[in-house]
Amino acid sequence: MDGTQKIRVTRSHYRPEHDPAAAEPLAVAIEAPIAIETNGIAYAVMMATPTEIEDFVTGFLMAEGLAAAGEIGEVAVHPVENGEWGRGYVARVNLPPERLALIVERARRRTGDSSCGICGIEGVEAALRPLPPLSRQSAASPEAIRRGLEAMGAAQTLGRETRATHAAAFCNEEGALLTIREDVGRHNALDKLIGALARGDTDPAQGFVVMTSRCSYELVEKTVRAGIPLLVTISAPTDLAVRRAQAAGLSLCVVARDDAMLLVGNTQPSDEGAMPLVEP
Repeated sequence: MDGTQKIRVTRSHYRPEHDPAAAEPLAVAIEAPIAIETNGIAYAVMMATPTEIEDFVTGFLMAEGLAAAGEIGEVAVHPVENGEWGRGYVARVNLPPERLALIVERARRRTGDSSCGICGIEGVEAALRPLPPLSRQSAASPEAIRRGLEAMGAAQTLGRETRATHAAAFCNEEGALLTIREDVGRHNALDKLIGALARGDTDPAQGFVVMTSRCSYELVEKTVRAGIPLLVTISAPTDLAVRRAQAAGLSLCVVARDDAMLLVGNTQPSDEGAMPLVEP
């Protein structure tokens, strides 16, 4: 499935006498509704770029806590024409019967549709329930992280064409890029990546994630639940993201650029210069 379409635009330099008369093509990212049905129950409708939908659904269900990687069956994707608004998609998947009660309860409670991972949650306590502690720390060096950043930038085909999408990349601990996914939503991009790792039997504990976004707490939650020990983002974190990461043992590198990055707290215990971004 293609993630872009062409529209016609006219360029303006803010001075009409210097503006060209002819229109030019512009590639824009496709954003479409994706309805997710689990065990015949309408669970959610997400707005996303309709590429790698099978990966997206797998990662989304894992992040929602509805199923582990090995419990998610084949994802059947069906296009649905929607008149003037274009095409949408229905993704159907079956989970084990013992998950049915949770699916029904979550579907009943859902009050909104985003990929942040908390829709259908009642109360502050449920939204901030404890995360499972990570089993190991990342062994990636700062140089490996820099290599991962460079590799992600070079592999962002959709972002380079549209300048409108986020990317989530998974690199091994030497910084070699193994998988990348792109989407108009940062949550969607990470869900796609997590789903791709699960469907490809890649060990998430043996690498790290690099993302073209701020470090929000939802990304921390998804990364921890996927079992990935290090999250790298090109923008700054929120305070809740830092606190949730520290509680789960997730290492954070933020505001990551070609020449420097910020290590949050004791992300690199051997680096005495690493200072927490949020004081206790």
